[in-house]
Amino acid sequence: MHCKHRHSPQKLAPIQGRKNLFVGLIKRKKRISSLLLSVTDISKYNSATQHPFLEAARAGSLDERLLSLWLSQDRIYAAHAYPRFIGSLIAKIPFASHHAIDSEAEALNQRILSVLSYSLQNVVREARFFLDTARKYGLDLGCWKERAATKAYCAEMAHVASWASLEEGLVFLWAMEKLYLDSWAFVSNGLSKQGDSRDVASHAVREFASNWTNEKFVNFVDDLRSIVDCLNLEVGSELWKRVQTVWDRVIELETDFWPESGEENQV
Repeated sequence: MHCKHRHSPQKLAPIQGRKNLFVGLIKRKKRISSLLLSVTDISKYNSATQHPFLEAARAGSLDERLLSLWLSQDRIYAAHAYPRFIGSLIAKIPFASHHAIDSEAEALNQRILSVLSYSLQNVVREARFFLDTARKYGLDLGCWKERAATKAYCAEMAHVASWASLEEGLVFLWAMEKLYLDSWAFVSNGLSKQGDSRDVASHAVREFASNWTNEKFVNFVDDLRSIVDCLNLEVGSELWKRVQTVWDRVIELETDFWPESGEENQV
């Protein structure tokens, strides 16, 4: 899943002449990301990042058809919902001609544009990665209907993109990618060094885990976090409350997005 998407863009280069300004802006703001993590219900977070689906993937016992079902849903998320979401966020960036070229506002807007542009470019790569991996391991993506959880996730993304603020949208994006990174790190850290060569699912899982725990993806998630930490959010404000609701909602959506054992037999 959810480009719950999982692309692996290059580490974003700092905007020329503005690196120190951007870093200074971060230092002067409270770390919104840390505050959100500090008020998170750990049991709910673990339900999303250590779901039974992930435990099975980690243990090498994931059913091939269940993996196929999950991949078909993540492709819907990445190929359809994610590009619309990112495009809407780009449209919300508050560019203004009265912002001086060397102003903090212009620097932050350009930084946001950079990371969102990478997101959009790389979700295209990811959608191809899904199809290529499915063909490589013989995973059938065309036999599955869209799950209710997938529809709910995509609908929430559309709602946030249309009606929420840019701040809420950026927190939503960071939350999705942060949880996905932690989910696949959980899988990767438990994989044995040598898998059963006859186990198609385990080999595919290794590719997925590598894709969403490599340095490029880690850097991307960190870039998103740094942007979130630059947002003009006052703790306790109405906007802060909405952002916290967004964060909690993504945890719920991520938890439900992982299919349960047995769902693959209901088609």
